[in-house]
Amino acid sequence: MAFSTITPVLLCGGSGTRLWPLSRKSYPKQFVPLVGEETLFQASAKRLAGQDNGLDFSAPMVLTNSDFRFIVTEQLQAIGIDPGAILIEPEGRNTAPAILAAALRVMDTDPEAVMLVAPSDHVVPDAAAFHAAIQAGLPAVEAGDLVTFGITPTRPETGYGYLELSAQPEGSAPVKLSKFVEKPDAEKASAMLDAGNYLWNAGIFLFKAKDIVAAFETFCPDLVGPVQAAVDEAKTDLGFLRLAPEAWSKAEDISIDYAVMEKAPNLSVVPFTGGWSDLGGWDAVWREAGPDANGVVTSGEATAIDCTNTLLRSDSDNLEVVGIGLDNVMAIAMNDAVLVADMSRAQDVKKAVDALKKKKASQATHFPKDHRPWGWFESLVVGNRFQVKRIMVHPGGSLSLQSHFHRSEHWIVVEGTARVTCDDEVKLVTENESIYLPLGCVHRMENPGRVPMVLIEVQTGAYVGEDDIVRYEDIYARS
Repeated sequence: MAFSTITPVLLCGGSGTRLWPLSRKSYPKQFVPLVGEETLFQASAKRLAGQDNGLDFSAPMVLTNSDFRFIVTEQLQAIGIDPGAILIEPEGRNTAPAILAAALRVMDTDPEAVMLVAPSDHVVPDAAAFHAAIQAGLPAVEAGDLVTFGITPTRPETGYGYLELSAQPEGSAPVKLSKFVEKPDAEKASAMLDAGNYLWNAGIFLFKAKDIVAAFETFCPDLVGPVQAAVDEAKTDLGFLRLAPEAWSKAEDISIDYAVMEKAPNLSVVPFTGGWSDLGGWDAVWREAGPDANGVVTSGEATAIDCTNTLLRSDSDNLEVVGIGLDNVMAIAMNDAVLVADMSRAQDVKKAVDALKKKKASQATHFPKDHRPWGWFESLVVGNRFQVKRIMVHPGGSLSLQSHFHRSEHWIVVEGTARVTCDDEVKLVTENESIYLPLGCVHRMENPGRVPMVLIEVQTGAYVGEDDIVRYEDIYARS
């Protein structure tokens, strides 16, 4: 069988607030191993790689933001996938501008190219079944249709939008779409489940580059100019393609459904009966994790005693979560935040994030562990005039050459070896050795070894904020 080449486009700029405290703006759910050992982003990339069922996937195109660009490359490298273009969105403008930018980029090389656009935070356990659904949609794509995938509903779900089909689905054969339906209430969701011609809207699309661009030109023409300019004026930066900020800011903040799909007459839906979840809440994580006979799921250092229909999760090695006599409760604990709620209120977790933002709590958006292109650091203790951090640097990683106005630093290496620059001196500091960096010195830390390097940093001074950094050189081109 001849293989049909498909360009995967992975969207990974969302924040996933309904999975707080594990998913936050600084490190959202697509980069976290929520179900299984791989992250959702890694699983999505692997699902759309290689050859299977008559399909041949090219290198994935990824759309993300500047903060996540190195996380994307690091996680793809970890699973042996070389990305194609990684497009950096200057700011989030919803799915329509992102998908149009990807299509215009693909159009530059092949207007006939078939694109598969998918969020990077969905769970699809049976990749072969999903590939079969893609194969079923290709004839409609060849005929010029825009194809979306609808999930056969298994319950009257109120957290998803629906697709109303023009006829009852038969297997995986494409069916013309009648209309999109917004998230329903429980009564309407039950009625649609009984009707049989409604599917969950998965937000996954298959089309030719030229056809989706033509649809934008017809149904959302005001978006084409700014996005085209953002692509044309894009700048290459360390292998990333940064879309032009000024042009991008003029693009409307609008979803692909509102911009094109709800207006296009040439829309077909491929029914998909395999397992699927967008993990849009902790109740979805509970379902996907496979509850035991009592409906209990535990993860990490968690213990359930006489509990039913309960999710207990600890994402800290040093924090034990114990539930006794709980029913229909979810409890998720991290080093700096704990969520306890009735399972039926899973969709309301985003209200907690809003409340924390109003009180200016850092936990609303940021983790104690801060990921950087060279590795990560976490604050262990913060005082009035001091801070203690643990820092991990990847093999070959290097912090910028920098200085500080308000603090001095003391570094103690506890794992591996650091190459330290302090003004004109460069020296190796190995395990159980330390070095003092006085206020104002120009310094840098590198890991010249083949294993991760870990050190403890003690900062002292009048101000220990992250913005007290003057960068002179940086291999990651950060300003």
